[in-house]
Amino acid sequence: MSFSMIYGTAWKKERTQFLVTLALEKGFVAIDTANQPKHYTEPLVGESLAQFLKKGHSRDKFFIQTKFTSVDGQDHRTPYDRNATISVQVEQSIESSLKQLHSDYVDSYLLHGPYNHPRLGDEDWEVWTALERVYRSGKAKKIGVSNVTPFQLTELLERATVKPTVVQNRCFAQTGWDFHVRKICQSNGIMYQGFSLLTANPFVMEFPEVIEMAKQHNATLAQIVFSFSRQIGMIPLTGTTDPEHMDEDLKSVHITLNSSELEFILHCALEQ
Repeated sequence: MSFSMIYGTAWKKERTQFLVTLALEKGFVAIDTANQPKHYTEPLVGESLAQFLKKGHSRDKFFIQTKFTSVDGQDHRTPYDRNATISVQVEQSIESSLKQLHSDYVDSYLLHGPYNHPRLGDEDWEVWTALERVYRSGKAKKIGVSNVTPFQLTELLERATVKPTVVQNRCFAQTGWDFHVRKICQSNGIMYQGFSLLTANPFVMEFPEVIEMAKQHNATLAQIVFSFSRQIGMIPLTGTTDPEHMDEDLKSVHITLNSSELEFILHCALEQ
């Protein structure tokens, strides 16, 4: 299935079910969550999806993505046995996610972030082997990784039996909008998802040239950034809680920037 934007559910807390339902009603078909109670309320994502599907919508029309988060990324509400092996933790976490999401599978299952930096370590290979088992079982249609460096992604592609097909990274203009990771993804047919496009790059929307683009396209500044991100090969995430912004974010798919506009935003960090 194809989609132009993903709705992110981090930090929504008790409003999660209401906001996910609103996003689905607005037209979002891709939802991102994680089995990490510290920052996500995955059970409420599942309740929203279950209620929405009861209205006659088909599960296969929606892209549902969740993540395995290591012990270091959890608080006291760890959704698996923190004393178990990593392999068992992954198994327990995916089973917990499927139960919370009221589904037999997820469309994408990500490692929330590698254990080691800047290269991969033994823990990363143990968790990746466990993700491969999840994939082979049919409980995840795709597997991938978030918060990954170019070195780590290259290692995964070289050594993994089941290659990653999804990458989700926080995207900074100062790094050429994650240039090196994006290029690896483009060369290997990997879906690149960019998050924090607005919050990590507020200065981009302060350039007079970008403000002028918004005027010329009769668009919001956020719409310009989201349109740009798609045109350079990303699928953007938005976590807005504003109904009007949800509409605007989805409509950004209809905006097309010209080559000079794309070039300016691509390199505007150099002006800082």
